[in-house]
Amino acid sequence: MTSKIETLTDLLAQAGAKRFLETPPPEDMGLAEHLPFPFLAIVAQQEMKLALLLALINPNIGGVLLVGPRGTGKTTAVRSLSDLLPEVSRSRCPYGCLPEDVTSGGMDEVCADCARRYAEGDPLTYIDRVRLIELPLNARLEDVVGGIDERAAVQKRLRLNRGILARADKNILYVDEVNLLDDDLVNAVLDASAQGIYTLYRGTLSATYRARFVLIGSMNPEEGRLRPQILDRFGLRLVVRGLDDPEERLEAYRRSIAHRSNPRQVIAEYEEVIMQVREELQSARAALPNVELTKKAQDFGLHLIDDLGIHSLRAEITLFEAARAHAVADGREKAEADDVEKIAKMALRLRRSGFIDDYLSSQIDEEKEINRLLTRHSKTDPSKEKKTKRSKPKSKKS
Repeated sequence: MTSKIETLTDLLAQAGAKRFLETPPPEDMGLAEHLPFPFLAIVAQQEMKLALLLALINPNIGGVLLVGPRGTGKTTAVRSLSDLLPEVSRSRCPYGCLPEDVTSGGMDEVCADCARRYAEGDPLTYIDRVRLIELPLNARLEDVVGGIDERAAVQKRLRLNRGILARADKNILYVDEVNLLDDDLVNAVLDASAQGIYTLYRGTLSATYRARFVLIGSMNPEEGRLRPQILDRFGLRLVVRGLDDPEERLEAYRRSIAHRSNPRQVIAEYEEVIMQVREELQSARAALPNVELTKKAQDFGLHLIDDLGIHSLRAEITLFEAARAHAVADGREKAEADDVEKIAKMALRLRRSGFIDDYLSSQIDEEKEINRLLTRHSKTDPSKEKKTKRSKPKSKKS
């Protein structure tokens, strides 16, 4: 990867500095189509854009949470990822059978149809683009986890339909205003996110679905706090603030109005660099398994986490996996301490808990009292006292 002319991080910086040239919009034909704002046309917000790209490169990072006030581009940034999403291999089977299932467990690990295809040399997977799946706030639990197929039920047949979580497998699951999500939906997302699979039960029917997705959420903190359980599922945490530079704010205004007036022309301005970034993302994903952490990077990261007093072991996972993704995005096969430093803020913020710190501190006195009692009773325990030898009985004289 060292032979590349431009790295992914270089392309990201160059695209953000590009000036947009305005041209008159064409005649509006009244046709509706999906034309999202180009990701690389977002002004500034380098940390947010970098975090989202790192999550695309390495799903093991654990997703991204964007926290900030309204109007700072959080939702726009996530939805604009659709033009950059890489390719993945998907199963052709409704049961999700994969070639690695056969490799690890034999033909018994796949369904009969897939076993026949595998024996005949037919592929069990196909190449497809990663998709952005949104979980709306007004979704029902059945929409999220799945339920009875109503069309099949009309014909007196029972069949289950996949839910949003199953459709999000190997995709991105985006939850806007995640702090306002109903508790039932939060629990479903937590269960699937933790296991990578979930089981749906509906009467006598049951099915287990794969749900290996990259979770991305956005929220405005003034509208309510996020439950600690789901906050812990987000790897990178970004505090997205408004732009301070008047020139950047003016450029953001120009690009926004231009996209509303003529979205095709704005997209065309960034088409070439979008293609380059997409190719770099695909190459980075392929090269990621070869990227290693240096000893200095490991020591630096562990010292940071220890000094911050973070208890969760997910901090190391996110910190080191994000550092590996940053290194491969920069065209290198070794993640150095500098990579850890550059992503440390987004990986470690919002991980300390004042409640847990107070709770653990309150247990110190109790632990001391227990230890004192154990020591005292250990010294006075009769079973541990040295037993005196009994004198042998004198033999009776005959």
